[in-house]
Amino acid sequence: QVQLVESGGGLVQAGGSLRLSCAASGRAFSTYVMGWFRQAPGKEREFAAAISRIGSNIFYADSVNGRFTISRDNAKNTVYLQMNSLKPEDTAVYYCAGGVLLSKSEDAYNYWGQGTQVTVSS
Repeated sequence: QVQLVESGGGLVQAGGSLRLSCAASGRAFSTYVMGWFRQAPGKEREFAAAISRIGSNIFYADSVNGRFTISRDNAKNTVYLQMNSLKPEDTAVYYCAGGVLLSKSEDAYNYWGQGTQVTVSS
């Protein structure tokens, strides 16, 4: 198993930007497909973005496509989510996840971080 730790969340005004980071333990980081999910207050957790092992394939939810960018640095065992043009509807706890299958479904991911809060004010 791997341990995932998110960071970079915070409070930002609408239209602003944040970059989330997810640091993974161990040397097997490049083995895992990585994804970002988010859960807004009172709502179910939903897919945001995912990236394949070396970044050859990337998925985005329609709600974030064009505004968010997922990337990874396997040498640093880290995956990032650059969030631009943030909207109040982006307010959520953001979770980093690892798995073996590139998917938009959380069922495909076995390892989860604790989450980091992103709040976008209007």
